[in-house]
Amino acid sequence: MSEKIRVLCVDDHAVMRDGISYALQTQADMELVGEAATGEEGLKLFRQLRPDVTLMDLQLPGMNGIKTIETIRASFPKARIIVLTTYSGDIQAHRALTAGAAGYLLKHMLRTELLGTIRKVHAGGRCIPPQIASNLAEHIGEEPLSEREIEVLRCVSGGNSNRAVAEELSISEDTVKGHIKNILSKLGANDRTHAVTLAVSRGFLDPDE
Repeated sequence: MSEKIRVLCVDDHAVMRDGISYALQTQADMELVGEAATGEEGLKLFRQLRPDVTLMDLQLPGMNGIKTIETIRASFPKARIIVLTTYSGDIQAHRALTAGAAGYLLKHMLRTELLGTIRKVHAGGRCIPPQIASNLAEHIGEEPLSEREIEVLRCVSGGNSNRAVAEELSISEDTVKGHIKNILSKLGANDRTHAVTLAVSRGFLDPDE
């Protein structure tokens, strides 16, 4: 038998890591060589273990998954990384793939798609589920929200008035109004509440914030 595919799992939920560990134990061609609960731990273990495939959650305490992918790939450009996430928004997917992820899996797909995705990515392929690919294609060519617009929208999502947003960000109310106008236009939103909902669904805003 050829050498096993050596897998590193980076996820802050122990139950998720346990489930992945069990799934890999049943496969003759795979082995879990390390587990990490944070991006910093994942980066350290990657450097120590040099796994064939890394499973990376995006929502991690401290250094998030995308930053961890970028950091790993900066030193190890051939690293094969598969993202695990609960969010199907196109922005998160675009950021992860741009950072260098070769695979992207929603966690509800793991039972049926995980093992095949690991094998495909290990063989040098890319694996993006149709749902994610469709979301990416739907918004291709659109102008993304700027970092400042995301900051404004994050403040708005907390129920703050334009004045409160202006004070929070140390800008004028007129500037806030201008940003909100641009946000509504870019997202195709009807109002502020609709804009927040769209921003969360697409991944501009973290629903847990």
